[in-house]
Amino acid sequence: MQQKATMIIDKDFIIGDIDNRLYGSFIEHLGRAVYGGIYEPGHPEADEQGFREDVLSLIQQLQVPIVRYPGGNFVSGYDWTDGIGPKESRKRRLELAWRTIETNQFGLNDFVDWAAKAKTDVMWAINLGTHGVDEARNIVEYCNHASGTYWSDLRRSHGYEQPHQIKTWCLGNEMDGPWQIGQKTATEYGRVAKESAKVMKWVDPTIELVACGSSSRNMPTFPEWEATVLDHTYDHVEYLSMHTYYSNAANDTPTFLARSLEMDDFIKTLIATSDYIKSKKRSKKTMFLSFDEWNVWYHSRDADKQRDPWEIAPPQLEDIYTMEDALLVGCMLISLLKHSDRVKMACLAQLVNVIAPIMTETGGKAWMQTIFFPYLHTSVYGRGKALVPLIHSPKYDTKEITDVPFLEAVAVYNEEVQEVTVFAVNRDLENALPLEVDLRSFGANSQLIEHLVLENDDLKARNTATDSSRVTPHNKGNAEVSGSGLTARLGKASWNVIRIRVQA
Repeated sequence: MQQKATMIIDKDFIIGDIDNRLYGSFIEHLGRAVYGGIYEPGHPEADEQGFREDVLSLIQQLQVPIVRYPGGNFVSGYDWTDGIGPKESRKRRLELAWRTIETNQFGLNDFVDWAAKAKTDVMWAINLGTHGVDEARNIVEYCNHASGTYWSDLRRSHGYEQPHQIKTWCLGNEMDGPWQIGQKTATEYGRVAKESAKVMKWVDPTIELVACGSSSRNMPTFPEWEATVLDHTYDHVEYLSMHTYYSNAANDTPTFLARSLEMDDFIKTLIATSDYIKSKKRSKKTMFLSFDEWNVWYHSRDADKQRDPWEIAPPQLEDIYTMEDALLVGCMLISLLKHSDRVKMACLAQLVNVIAPIMTETGGKAWMQTIFFPYLHTSVYGRGKALVPLIHSPKYDTKEITDVPFLEAVAVYNEEVQEVTVFAVNRDLENALPLEVDLRSFGANSQLIEHLVLENDDLKARNTATDSSRVTPHNKGNAEVSGSGLTARLGKASWNVIRIRVQA
């Protein structure tokens, strides 16, 4: 007899309110993310500012609420003043993080303009590698102070009478990494982050700040880094950052699809670390998490090793994603939702061309990668309250990870539109998975809206410029709602979005 999975969801069993910023993304001055990605003057689809409207259209479909910029490793050597003022007077620089030439034809004000057209907010990262406290106060004054001072009036002279009102700021990037310009110990970083946070909030008390956590949970200093950094910054910041990337370089798909369980453990560890410092300081404040870099990343690494240095916007980190990558991205999105009481912001890294859901040809077309679709579905339908998923599922073991449930799932209740959405991945590579969902708390008159499915018999299937619709979702799922119950048969290795209309 085939094993089935069951799930109980109750509108009173709430994980937390989902902050819309959970569906954020990231643009770095890296590869063709900016030049040839979001910005390409002369392109047939470029507007009067050089922003690609075909790319903007895809980003607007995703309803991206916030975008982190300008880095990333790039930011630790970046002088933001190089990217403001007349383009003809902007300086070209050696960009040491990714060994390219940075022309600075796209900078702070350009990004603010682009973000407005993309209908997204700005998360700005400041340079705490080669710069520090002085830059921290100056850039906030330039962006957020109305007028009457050197930096605010300089902004106005650049054509921006009204302040940008950027509300979310990152205090550097991956400052524990030896690859980072200006790498610091936890104490060194904690001190400069604290002092930067102080002056930034003195300039604008309304902003929110993100302190750097470890570059990954594999760093030898994890999680002592976080404990030390928070010891310095706890009273001055609202968020602690997290970064993780997963790879299937070993071509072990069952283990690859189980990696989101490691993401769960990573989040739980940082919650525990944050709460330890909260207790140590006898604080009433709860530290939230910003998972501001996460994705699959490994396909492009061999090609990137072959590139010559000092090119302008060369192709870098251009992973072409597969069906199985979309499944793991779906599982990772479910992990974020399952911890949405503490993870309030997250950024899929990155947005265009560089390990991204959207790809472009320079001078040519734009298209959606496989990972675009789980990101789209959760961003559009995953707004509201995340509900505790009480799940019983058959499990499997791999060489590295044991007790992996075939069913990875969570439910979101959007009370405004009286809709429950179940997001579910069947990790079973061979068999469909029968699913029964108990909806008893929503009454007996629930109705199915649709059952979206992303699946492909070839787990290595990809979307490319010449075959951009090989992997696309369909709405022919077999879910049925009867009374207070839902039944479905989740196809093997599939991503599923089941939308249900419920009673008020």
